[in-house]
Amino acid sequence: MLYKRSSQLFAEAEKVIPGGVNSPVRAFKAVGGTPIFVKSAKGAYLYDEDGNRLIDYINSWGPMILGHAYEPVVQAVIEKAKLGTSFGMPTELETQIAALAVSMVPNIDKIRFVNSGTEACMSAVRLARGFAKRDKIIKFAGCYHGHSDSFLIQAGSGAITFGSPNSPGVTAGTAKDTLLAKYNDLENVSTLIEANKNEIAAIIVEPVAGNMGCIPPNKGFLEGLRQLCTDNGILLIFDEVMTGFRLAAGGVQELLNITADIVCFGKVIGGGLPVGAFAAREEIMNYLAPLGPVYQAGTLSGNPLAMAAGLAMLQALDSDRAIFQRLEEKTAYLAAGIDKVLKANNVTFTINTIGSMISVHFDAAPVVDFKTAANGDNETFKKFFHGLLQEGIYIAPSAYETWFITDALTYEDLDFTIRAIDKVSKTF
Repeated sequence: MLYKRSSQLFAEAEKVIPGGVNSPVRAFKAVGGTPIFVKSAKGAYLYDEDGNRLIDYINSWGPMILGHAYEPVVQAVIEKAKLGTSFGMPTELETQIAALAVSMVPNIDKIRFVNSGTEACMSAVRLARGFAKRDKIIKFAGCYHGHSDSFLIQAGSGAITFGSPNSPGVTAGTAKDTLLAKYNDLENVSTLIEANKNEIAAIIVEPVAGNMGCIPPNKGFLEGLRQLCTDNGILLIFDEVMTGFRLAAGGVQELLNITADIVCFGKVIGGGLPVGAFAAREEIMNYLAPLGPVYQAGTLSGNPLAMAAGLAMLQALDSDRAIFQRLEEKTAYLAAGIDKVLKANNVTFTINTIGSMISVHFDAAPVVDFKTAANGDNETFKKFFHGLLQEGIYIAPSAYETWFITDALTYEDLDFTIRAIDKVSKTF
């Protein structure tokens, strides 16, 4: 496949946009080459500016669970846009989608909408700190909660040290209140809690990690976090920006029957438009302004286009709960096919899956946290990525990102993908 037009557009973009992109992973820095510029998308397919069709496994990084340009969502946005795109005033739509979300997700009474997953996680942490009247939080290495200052923290020198900023512009003062733990390591979390007794407001975690590849929680890990939080007066925040309304109608709380105190949403809840949300039981949510002392606001929060798209998406998922089983079956089928051809071609690999999330790691050892994810052979991944791209398949341009399966993918698409992986892996 040729990408001449994309190369031209990227060169033009670099003149006026930092790095030529508005989000770093799009720049192909991890894999080399030139980003693909998309012209349109429908169902399971992307159509680029050079006229190529690509089977899409990122699906706008998760929201397109029913496929691109899903007709009920598109029509809802069109009809709402005719009436006005933003008012900065309440609309009935906001209450409708809020009521539906609360009915679908266990253990939440109220929800507030924002404009991104980053906003949702940032606001959830502020709310937790205000409610608990404590300053520190625990996050996990490799879990991504957006680009808010509190989350851009790397490890300190030991298990009980403070984190330090890993981005210029994040102050040491901000970093000192963020403690870094190892994903899937309860003992490490317990050590941090003991070293910071009665100072930790919240533990924020991706209950299924998706930013170091797909990494499901080990058996007992989330249950252990729940117990540690309960025992120590700490709020447990599930960042379900990726997993909410994707792994089950009620997200990971429903799938694994584990309750969080605050839950963050994004991606699917917006139907493809920029939306985030955070939710909790009434006692916690009533701590938000205008009822309580914790301030949070957003001019475009709950705007009618985003609410219309999100409502249409959630209504579709709520009315067809079988979709989650279909997605899991397609993911399992793809994983089994990839496993077969990579073994046949003597490739060293590990596949992680849960629900409609899947990732391929080029290392034989189990991938359970950021350290083990980083052990993968990145040179092999680069060959894998570009080989699949030439075959008309688009996966995330980073070894540290999960793939997302959409209901629009057919078994013919999956078979084509497996054959392409067979062909590409023969060249390693």
